[in-house]
Amino acid sequence: MKKTIRSRAVEMLLFAANFIRHPYMLGSIIPSSRFLVDQVLEPIDWERARVIVEYGPGVGTITGEILRRMHPDAYLVAIETNKAFVRFLPTSLPDPRLHVVHDSAAEVQSVLQRLGLPRASYIISGIPLGSMPERVRANIVANARAALEPGGAFLVYQFTSRVLPVLQRTFGDVRRSFERRNLPPAQLFVCAT
Repeated sequence: MKKTIRSRAVEMLLFAANFIRHPYMLGSIIPSSRFLVDQVLEPIDWERARVIVEYGPGVGTITGEILRRMHPDAYLVAIETNKAFVRFLPTSLPDPRLHVVHDSAAEVQSVLQRLGLPRASYIISGIPLGSMPERVRANIVANARAALEPGGAFLVYQFTSRVLPVLQRTFGDVRRSFERRNLPPAQLFVCAT
């Protein structure tokens, strides 16, 4: 496996520049804190997880930590709509287990199919679902549920609770928690199939 090539200053500049250009595509002006990353990833059974999907990886703050923790024969599919992030991720996180795809989270099932992968054990989402139109939000959440294997989970972190009603309508079991040691403070939702 190649050594990770990361520069915190480059990540921060790229993230901030894209926030200014596309404020509704990013939930925050700065990447997630290590406290948020740890809490988002805490529910994952790393021995069992063979396919993990991440919606909106941005500069790879969570992506890099997933790669560090996941099984050697697991796959991480990072679905990103921002071309600058799509170009940046493979060079900053050169890992054969990482598949960066320029597409919409709503297309998760077709992305997995194109890659020849089964349904995901976990889908992690930090995309700002709360700022999307209700129809788009509901479509992304429904497609995430359909792309999960039995016993899988949709792990969502947001800076608003607007996504909670659609999560509760789509998943039978939704647990909610908070991470205040992030800027801004985040709400986390663990949605089980």
